[in-house]
Amino acid sequence: MEKLFTLLNSINRLSYSLTEHLEAILKTKQLGKKDYLLKAGHICHQICFIETGFVRCFYLSGDSEVCSWFMKEGDVIISIESFFQQKESYESIQALEDCTIYYIEYAELNAIYQNFPEFNFTGRVLTERYYQLWAQQLYALRMKQAPERYNWLIENHRELILRVPAKYLASYLGITEVMLSIIKGRK
Repeated sequence: MEKLFTLLNSINRLSYSLTEHLEAILKTKQLGKKDYLLKAGHICHQICFIETGFVRCFYLSGDSEVCSWFMKEGDVIISIESFFQQKESYESIQALEDCTIYYIEYAELNAIYQNFPEFNFTGRVLTERYYQLWAQQLYALRMKQAPERYNWLIENHRELILRVPAKYLASYLGITEVMLSIIKGRK
């Protein structure tokens, strides 16, 4: 739980009462490798923080899985549209490693925003950070050629090369595993 509070306090110092409240309502979940945090067709009711481990977010396009995001320890995770609109998710979130996750429910987050107005700033800053990361990823992965995408990955998310199976990396980069192997061979 220390990593979560370090993150939150780095954005805006939490009041004592908010810290106590969060400590009282935070729940812990253990995921084994390949376990699902969320399956497509279900509603994302929880906002989660990865204490340890690594997950992938993906959706189906025909018969293929398309990896859209990877999240590691220290990251906040949700299915964005499903969580904020409380509707069925088109994406799934699956553990790639054993994970320890802290979470709160959608209604609890809204109650925090209502009862602890200072947390609205923290929520806004986290939203801005992830929106910026998403915009950078979108540009890098959709506007560049395959070798440039791989270079972007190495420069910005080197840990993915070590922690993510090649088939998921290739999907994330929008290329085949064969193309990924060729690009890696040229490095």
